[in-house]
Amino acid sequence: MRLRSKKTQQQIADECEISKSLLSKIENGQTASAIATLSKISEALQVPLSWVLDDKLEQELVLLPKAHRQSKVGDENMGYSYELLANRSQFNGVEPTIVHVTPKATNDRQETYTHSQDEFIFIIEGSIHLYYDGNHHYMEKGDSAYFQGSKAHLFIPVDNDGAKVLTLFIDSPL
Repeated sequence: MRLRSKKTQQQIADECEISKSLLSKIENGQTASAIATLSKISEALQVPLSWVLDDKLEQELVLLPKAHRQSKVGDENMGYSYELLANRSQFNGVEPTIVHVTPKATNDRQETYTHSQDEFIFIIEGSIHLYYDGNHHYMEKGDSAYFQGSKAHLFIPVDNDGAKVLTLFIDSPL
């Protein structure tokens, strides 16, 4: 996370009032540290303390059966609901999601979205108009797109069948 933040060990150590050597040992798992120190590190990295304390190992394979996925249903006015397909890795910055685009008859969303991640989409079912950076692009089952999330965008339903869109949110590279 420090590297993703483009900060040096010295910068974080100075901000936390600890030695660079201690920070290096903490990063490499060579020493345990007081909660107060870890709290300062989490603040410097702008991540929750729970993220720093998480003792779960990065897994090579994470299986998430459909029956165990929870759909996060949004307000119909929001224009979509979504379900996370896997927990985002704390290291690779990819978040796979299925976006359920609300049918046209119940979708009054007109405000666009922006976010810091790049976005890859693949239309699984149905069709949408991808409104991106001032232009409409018709997309149907099997079509894909990759774009900067920082530019105004919106999935607009084409009909009352709605659509399912596989979406990968991708943090910008280091």
